[in-house]
Amino acid sequence: MPTIESYGDHPSQITHRWPVRERGGGPAPVAVLLHGGWWRDQHDARLMDPLARDLSEAGWAVWNVEYRRTGADGGGWPQTLDDVGDALESIGDIVAGEPDRFDVGRVVAVGHSAGGHLALLNAGFTGETPVNSVVALAPVTDLERSDRAGLGEGAVTPFLGAEPSEELYAFSSPLRSVPVGVPQLVVHGDADQRVPVEHSRDYVAAARAAGDSVTYHEVAGADHFAVIDPAHAAWRGVRAHLAG
Repeated sequence: MPTIESYGDHPSQITHRWPVRERGGGPAPVAVLLHGGWWRDQHDARLMDPLARDLSEAGWAVWNVEYRRTGADGGGWPQTLDDVGDALESIGDIVAGEPDRFDVGRVVAVGHSAGGHLALLNAGFTGETPVNSVVALAPVTDLERSDRAGLGEGAVTPFLGAEPSEELYAFSSPLRSVPVGVPQLVVHGDADQRVPVEHSRDYVAAARAAGDSVTYHEVAGADHFAVIDPAHAAWRGVRAHLAG
């Protein structure tokens, strides 16, 4: 079972640290998980527990990150993004301090939906991040487009505030912040009912054009949550990529 570690004073500024299983030898690779839920406080880090358990059992060191969310939790822009940056910095200090235990060359941020948004932005914005690759699962990549379409039942408004400026839309959108500067795997189901697959297609094209190294897996028939189901082919593809 995971242990709880704090990276700040707020009750939501915590990580769930999963134990490293016995390995054949050498330091463990590190996975930092970032849950989705359109940044809202109805959802929490438990959404990523199945992936955390799967990676832990496969010999990964896993931190499943909680952060302040919109609603009554005190989140929004830029607090939520800053929380993830602070969590990554805290994890980075632990990893760097125990190089015999943790593989500093294999630190991957795995984010789903809004968590994919936070993973991509922090990988590109935060100089102190230990992350050297990103797995973005059905990520939110274009906040203006999502806002105009009312995605997530209008979730962008409580996150960015009413009538965001063009500058804020740009600064908060991975699509318009490329290159990220680290290798990325983007996975999206073509039957996604929450974040249309076209968002990832357009993000991947923009990131590649900007010079990023991006692998794209589009999974036929997969919905928004198939990508975080350890039994689904979408996640098995991620595991194969991570093992490569």
